Amino acid sequence: MILAWLSLGATATAQAQTPVREQQERRLTLSSRPEEPPSEVRVAPGVTTYLRFDAPLDRASLEVEGRSARFRFVDVGERIVALEPLGELSPEEKVTVRVRYLDGESPAFASFTLVSHPTWVDKELEVVRRPRSLEALEAALAEREAEIAALRARSGLAELVFSGRLGVAGVRAQRFGVLPKVGPSGLQVVTGMGYRADSWTLVVVRVLNLPGQKPWMPTEARLTRADGTRVKVRALDLNPARLAPGEEGLVAVETEAPSWITEENLRLELEDKGGRRLLLPSVKL
Repeated sequence: MILAWLSLGATATAQAQTPVREQQERRLTLSSRPEEPPSEVRVAPGVTTYLRFDAPLDRASLEVEGRSARFRFVDVGERIVALEPLGELSPEEKVTVRVRYLDGESPAFASFTLVSHPTWVDKELEVVRRPRSLEALEAALAEREAEIAALRARSGLAELVFSGRLGVAGVRAQRFGVLPKVGPSGLQVVTGMGYRADSWTLVVVRVLNLPGQKPWMPTEARLTRADGTRVKVRALDLNPARLAPGEEGLVAVETEAPSWITEENLRLELEDKGGRRLLLPSVKL
């Protein structure tokens, strides 16, 4: 009887030492001012905290203070960092995490301080950068307008010849024979065309974002050969810039000079920031 009482007391003590925390999902905005302290992220053992970023990361740049001694799990992807501490952090303990963005925009680094909270733990954080000042936006707008003016000055059929992008072999065009069915992404391929020249190829897909879906704007294109080799993508464009629910648009993917076998099928994946993906398994160029 005494042993049972002692066992129950030990169990109750252990439970008291492991607080039950409410898991939260929230949005975290980074400051562009280096003098401001890093944002705090609440972590706890037994819970993996996911930091989701709005731009690609330099995966090799991730710095986690005491990584091997303090953490059960640390992983970094193209736009995500996942962490799970090995044990409880003390109330005064602060652990630094730092990772660099690939795009060179400000701030160039995302810095965080991991802390323990008695009642809350961050399960998932959407990390975004603070909007830039009016002066910075105006400067960026002027730069983009200058780039557009330069592109317009170079546009036209003659420029294709002057730039060497249209050679004696001309351009070969063909329509995709097999189009994928509508999947869980709620995106439907209406038509697909492949264009091929000596120094470039272009995949043009007309996509319908079905009614009731969220707006879609692909930010990444992956083109893969049958043997798994990646084809380098030079540019990804969408017209209009974002597909509203029930709206159709054209997606254009330009690649490097073609070196693969002409008749083989290629696999094209188009994905937006939220992970919503459109897969075309049989692209012909």
